[in-house]
Amino acid sequence: MTAFRALVAVTVRALLGRRRTLLIGLLAFLPVIVAVLIRLGGGRPDAAAVLDTLVIRTVLPLVALVLGTAALGSEIDDGTVIFQLLKPIARWRIALAKTGVAAGLTAGLVLPPMIVTGLLLGGTGGASIGLAAGFTLAALAGGAAYAVGFAALGLVTSRALIVGLGYTLIWEGVLAGILEGTRFLSVRQATLGLAAALTGRDVGVDPLTPLASLVVLVAVISVGFGIAALRLRTFQVRAAD
Repeated sequence: MTAFRALVAVTVRALLGRRRTLLIGLLAFLPVIVAVLIRLGGGRPDAAAVLDTLVIRTVLPLVALVLGTAALGSEIDDGTVIFQLLKPIARWRIALAKTGVAAGLTAGLVLPPMIVTGLLLGGTGGASIGLAAGFTLAALAGGAAYAVGFAALGLVTSRALIVGLGYTLIWEGVLAGILEGTRFLSVRQATLGLAAALTGRDVGVDPLTPLASLVVLVAVISVGFGIAALRLRTFQVRAAD
């Protein structure tokens, strides 16, 4: 367990030390800025619309994409993963540490601003707190699925950022809203379905059922972790490295 904790600590420092991670962290606070501007400008405070459109559909996948692809893919590109693979620790534990840190940091960056945004726009009443809590739980599950899936993608291709952007912008942003069958292959749709079930609010789409949403999210996390563990298990450390 000591080696595992050390691996987690190294991964946290590595991810937080990357410039693009710091920049994407600033993006996570965009919903708070929007909420403050709405309040100051006297606009109509619609917490559900902001949390839906700005956080679930935009901020959450982008933050998870940067952190997930960097958790393993960037370390392979710069060669630092070699030193970790040479240590006497099972490859699946390395995959668990990397994907777990990516999911944890995604939650740490996205959820606090999300809660603040919900309270700023919805107030401190019971209904508003329930709305913020429902979206937060949905984002927690969706963020984990995104992060683990993108971490696995970083092991499959060196163009993980580009592929991930294509998935979020084209597949989830366009096709999932047009072709009904593609909703079951969309983390965004599953997250929105879970948010709709937890809050009872209209999320602007025909959401998946709560059961289908949970199945999709659990499947993405399980398959993503399995791919990451398998790729690391078959990763060959050459003498020249």
